[in-house]
Amino acid sequence: QVQLVESGGGLVQAGGSLRLSCAASGRASNSYALGWFRQKSGNEREFVAAIAWSGATTYYADSVKGRFTISKDNAKNTAYLQMNALQPNETAIYYCAASTRRYTNLSIKTPYEYSYWGQGTQVTVSS
Repeated sequence: QVQLVESGGGLVQAGGSLRLSCAASGRASNSYALGWFRQKSGNEREFVAAIAWSGATTYYADSVKGRFTISKDNAKNTAYLQMNALQPNETAIYYCAASTRRYTNLSIKTPYEYSYWGQGTQVTVSS
């Protein structure tokens, strides 16, 4: 079992920044990657970013490239998502997820790749 706890969500004005954290515990070292997804009201979960467990490789959705940065503190088993230049249409619940199997560059961007999910943290961007 892997437990994931997100934090850092909140209310921010358009153009502002937030940093989300995802603390992994339990058998977290069995994970292959950590990912961030977001779910807007009435929509399916959408891939945002992912990072290999080693931290050596990162993946981003095209819509966030250049504005969001995913990173990982291996000593703390914690992943971060630095979000800059946020826009109102990025208001959503942001979820952290762990993949515990080998993945591909395509599968890492789908929610089906992930076995464990956090409870989510709300990000609201006001205009």
